[in-house]
Amino acid sequence: MKKQILIPAITILLSAPTLAQNTNAGSLTSNPVYQSNCIKCHGKTAEGRFMAGPSLVSGKATALSPDELRSIITKGKHHMPKFAEKLSASEIDALVDQIRSRAKQK
Repeated sequence: MKKQILIPAITILLSAPTLAQNTNAGSLTSNPVYQSNCIKCHGKTAEGRFMAGPSLVSGKATALSPDELRSIITKGKHHMPKFAEKLSASEIDALVDQIRSRAKQK
């Protein structure tokens, strides 16, 4: 009985660093909110699209403060629409955190 419990626990512990890396690396583009609202302009890899939204993984985007990012998402800027009424505060915060996490990886 102990072997049955121990094997799954070991598997989870050994894969935890890999899961954490994958979550951080792809969390923005795998976020359902990103897929529903951002992918059309910012692209599948968040690297931006020609004549559409800019890169969200570039140094310029990741250098923005959390408040600046939150403001752009909430109020819009240039061609970007405002999402204040479409997304919840927690969804916006998650996007901000995911964009900012790219800056920490560099």
